[in-house]
Amino acid sequence: MSVYLMAAIHLLVLFVTSISLDVVFSSEEDRSYAKEITSAAQKDKDWLVSVRRKIHEHPELAFQEHETSTLICRELDKLGIPYTYPVAKTGIVAQLGSGSRPIIALRADMDALPLQELIEWEHKSKIDGRMHACGHDAHTTMLLGAAKLLKQRQDKFQGTVRLLFQPAEEGASGASQVIKEGVLQDVEAIFAVHIDSKTPTGAIASIPGPFTAAGCIFEAKIVGVGGHAASPHKNVDPVLATSFAILALQQLVSRESNPLQSEVLSVTYVKGGTALNVIPSYVKFGGTLRSQTTEGMYHFRQRLKEVIEGQATVHRCNAYVDFKEEDHTPYPAVVNDNDLHLHVERVGQLLLGPENVHASKKVMAGEDFAFYQELIPGILYHIGIRNEKVGSIHSPHSPLFFLDEEVLPIGAALHTAVAELYLNEHTLK
Repeated sequence: MSVYLMAAIHLLVLFVTSISLDVVFSSEEDRSYAKEITSAAQKDKDWLVSVRRKIHEHPELAFQEHETSTLICRELDKLGIPYTYPVAKTGIVAQLGSGSRPIIALRADMDALPLQELIEWEHKSKIDGRMHACGHDAHTTMLLGAAKLLKQRQDKFQGTVRLLFQPAEEGASGASQVIKEGVLQDVEAIFAVHIDSKTPTGAIASIPGPFTAAGCIFEAKIVGVGGHAASPHKNVDPVLATSFAILALQQLVSRESNPLQSEVLSVTYVKGGTALNVIPSYVKFGGTLRSQTTEGMYHFRQRLKEVIEGQATVHRCNAYVDFKEEDHTPYPAVVNDNDLHLHVERVGQLLLGPENVHASKKVMAGEDFAFYQELIPGILYHIGIRNEKVGSIHSPHSPLFFLDEEVLPIGAALHTAVAELYLNEHTLK
C-alpha cells in the first residue's frame, strides 16, 4: 500500500469519526444521559468533599495506608459493594456488575508523600512530615464516588467493573504488587485519572501513545585510597574520579540520545569526606534517569554503568553502581492505548463539552500505572484542578499544593460514564 493511499485512508477515518461524533453529541438522548450522570454526581458533592478531607487529614505513605483502607471499606460496606481486602498489603479491590465479561478496571492510588504541608487551612494534614501533595486523596474519593453511582446504575450497564484502590504508587511500584495478586484476571481494559494543576477545573486532557516516562534511580560508589590532601600523589582521589564521571554522564543525553526522543539524567546528591585537608577513601553519588520509552531507559542504564565504571578506571579507582531494584523497581513508560484515548475523549466531550477536552503534554515524571499497561490496554489521563480563585495553582509534590474540590464530582461522573459506555459498547452479543 502506498504512503499516499495510507494517508488518504487515515484522513477519511478522521473525517468519518468527526462526523459520527458530531451526530452522537447532538442527540437529545446523549445530552440527557450527560445531564443525568453529572447531576447525580453533583448531589454527592458534600459527601465526596467530606471523604476527601478525612483522607487528606490523615496521609499515609506507601503500604501504610491502613486508615485510608479502613475508610474505603467502611464506605463500600455502606454502599453494599463486595470487595477483597487486603490486596498487596493495604489495597482493596471492589467489583460491580454481573461478574461476566466484558470486565474493565478503574484504578485510584491512595498513598501520600513525605512532605510538610505549608498551606494553613481547616483540614490541613494532622501528621507532621506527611501530606497528600499529589492528589491521591482526590483520586481515591473520585473512585468511591464512581462506586456509588455505578451501584445505583447497575441495571443500566452489562458486564463488570473492577475498582482498584491501589497502595504505594509513589516510588514503591504498588501496581506491580497488585498485579501479582491476580486482580487483572479477565480484565480487558483499565482506566485511571490523575489531577493536573495546569488544566482548568472542569476540563480533562488526554493523549494517545507515550505519556509519562520510564525511569529508575541509581547510586554509585567510587572507591580510591584516602590520605592527607597535602600529598595527593600518595593517594587515589575518588573526588576527582567522581567529578569526571558526573560530567561524562551529561554527554549521554547531549551526544548519544536521539534529539527527538526525550531523556533526562540528573545527579541529585554527592557525599564524600568531612575534613578539609583529607582526601576521602570513597565518594557516593546518585540520582535518577528517565526516558520516553522503556527500551530507552534500559539502554540508558547500561550506558550509565559503563561510563561510571570507565571513568573510575581511568582515575585508578573502583566503581560500584546500584540501581536499588529491590526497593525501587524501575518504572516502565506509560503508553496510552489509542482506542481507549478516543473513548475517553468522546466521553469527556459528552459530559464536559468539546471545549473542555484538551491534548495532554508528555511528561518526564514516572507513573506505576504503566505496569498495568504492560499486560492489557490502558489509559491514564489528566483531570484539571487549576483554579486561581481558591489557590489551586501549585504543581504536585509541592508543599504548597492545594486541591480545588470542585473536581471531585466531575471525576466521579467521568469514571462512571467511561465505564458504563465502554461496557455497553463492548458487550458480547
